[in-house]
Amino acid sequence: MTQAAPATSPNLPANIAALRALVLTTRAERDAAVAERNEAATERDALASQNDRLRHLLVKLQRLQFGRKSERLPEEQLHLGLEDLETAIAEGDARAEKRDPDLRRERTAKRRANRGALPAHLPRIEVVLEPQDTACPCCRTAMVVIGEDRSERLDVIPAQVRVMVTRRPKLACRACSGVVMQTPAPPRRIAGGLPTEALVAHVLVSRYADHLPLYRQAQMLARQGVALDRATLAFWVGYAAAEIAPAVRRLREIVLASARVFADETVVPVLDPGRGRTKHGYFWAVARDDRPWGGTDPPAVAYRYAPGRGTEHARALLGAYRGILQCDGYAAYKSLADPAAARGPRVLAFCWSHVRRGFYDLARTAAAPIATEALARIAALYRIEADIRPSGRRATELRLR
Repeated sequence: MTQAAPATSPNLPANIAALRALVLTTRAERDAAVAERNEAATERDALASQNDRLRHLLVKLQRLQFGRKSERLPEEQLHLGLEDLETAIAEGDARAEKRDPDLRRERTAKRRANRGALPAHLPRIEVVLEPQDTACPCCRTAMVVIGEDRSERLDVIPAQVRVMVTRRPKLACRACSGVVMQTPAPPRRIAGGLPTEALVAHVLVSRYADHLPLYRQAQMLARQGVALDRATLAFWVGYAAAEIAPAVRRLREIVLASARVFADETVVPVLDPGRGRTKHGYFWAVARDDRPWGGTDPPAVAYRYAPGRGTEHARALLGAYRGILQCDGYAAYKSLADPAAARGPRVLAFCWSHVRRGFYDLARTAAAPIATEALARIAALYRIEADIRPSGRRATELRLR
């Protein structure tokens, strides 16, 4: 049976040239649609991959924070993980803003509203953007300023190594024989050394405040063509330590002259080259800060390194201190307050957090009325402290709740 030929569509042109043009246009539209679908699929794959990475980072951070104690990391390591997570989120936001101009305008307005003011003490470098032609486009009369829009962005000048050249001219008298004058050379903190005091201070701050090892600082200097090995930087640090030792001793004396001090020790890894690994050392700290309860003395803290955490190290840290010592329940501090001893703190003020922890463990695992009551009373003390700290007043000046 013969099939009937399909009827000619009234939308198709009868002219061959026009029909050819229509076919070419349809093919181009098809190719564009295919390309758009492929691009959308690529973006979906990228978003799916990014989401997988974010979920992986989130699970990892949750395990590090809430998992078993052996799997947890210090707060600094958690910050590193959060940085990766926030960076990945920002990358996704930037891609979305490039695809959606309306979203970009909306987020730009939010960023401008929420970024706050930059510190007033920072130097301002003003850049004025004026039209090349300031004459009126209609009558060519010189135009006047009726206002301006002002915006600020945070800029930085990268660290630059420079050479301080000290010139000491020699002056001679033409009339008098043998009369020569010259300003004496200023003393150097490291005799015969290259660094200025500012450079030594920069190395110290980078090493101990910013935790930048000396070998990395040497690599940073090498990128600017300054060849200094790690041993040289270590030599500078050692000299600086000897110079500031009197200030450290004086700081410790000031802290120990306070009526109340806080002491604690924390473990730090110390290189042990002979064994090819690290060993435990301890930073002992003694501090004061009476600002939360109306004190007028400025806060201060003094550190002392020791290879262990025995009583002798606590005694070396506190010396003959006779005031109130706030500490945890460590036995080394308790031994200092022996009534039979002629020296040591008069009163030990133990840490409420350590005391509360024992009651909390009891109340969490089983019915413990006494532990629950203890937690309630400690919470009342915490509420009093919450009133004292923002006001800076003494507890006797506040109405107890």
